[in-house]
Amino acid sequence: MGMTMTQKILAAHAGLEKVEAGQLIEANLDLVLGNDITSPVAIKEMEKMKVDGVFDKDKIALVPDHFVPNKDIKSAEHCKCVREFAYRNQITNYFEVGEMGIEHALLPEKGLTVAGDVIIGADSHTCTYGALGAFSTGVGSTDMAAGMATGKAWFKVPSALKFNIVGKPSEWVSGKDVILHIIGMIGVDGALYKSMEFVGEGIKNLTMDDRFTIANMAIEAGGKNGIFPVDEVAIAYMKEHSTREYQIYEAD
Repeated sequence: MGMTMTQKILAAHAGLEKVEAGQLIEANLDLVLGNDITSPVAIKEMEKMKVDGVFDKDKIALVPDHFVPNKDIKSAEHCKCVREFAYRNQITNYFEVGEMGIEHALLPEKGLTVAGDVIIGADSHTCTYGALGAFSTGVGSTDMAAGMATGKAWFKVPSALKFNIVGKPSEWVSGKDVILHIIGMIGVDGALYKSMEFVGEGIKNLTMDDRFTIANMAIEAGGKNGIFPVDEVAIAYMKEHSTREYQIYEAD
């Protein structure tokens, strides 16, 4: 049996020729993301591990985007915790107040996410970066801590649902409408722990904003991740925003 895009990316990052749905693997990470709500928990867990800093200061992104501007002392303490950790570990991609935005819009714009990556983030909408042909998924803060410490994460390889996008959306119909329609069809748990893989000739009519929105909301159907094939539109976006090398994987 062939492999999906997601399975091929996970196999490559686990150093395996082949993986199957349900298989437990340990994969190398290209990026670990945290925000000001989830990172403090991860930082405290990481301190318990007694590791000597982070695995790679260039492969961690910290974006204080939920509690900024701080509404009270507790939220200010959260951001202070993240800031001190970032400075202590010389995190390259720490985005200070005034330099940041919504984390899932910011990372692709800054060129930190490209096709073929494996990305985890302590935020459920980390699945956004599948729009560029990456495997990205949300995890808990303890998994984020392990990722920051070791550069690895374990996964159960997901099975997949294929969504064939055809035709051209009518005027004023956006990616948000498309994914809400899909969720209406399959239900809020219709893709539970599955990879939502979007294919079809209609994809060429979706902008990158549409694709980011659709992938972002895979979690709203219970999906493990959402992912798009890498076409000219995605390549043009990556060339505009990133200097990193990307790897294109195609489903069998």
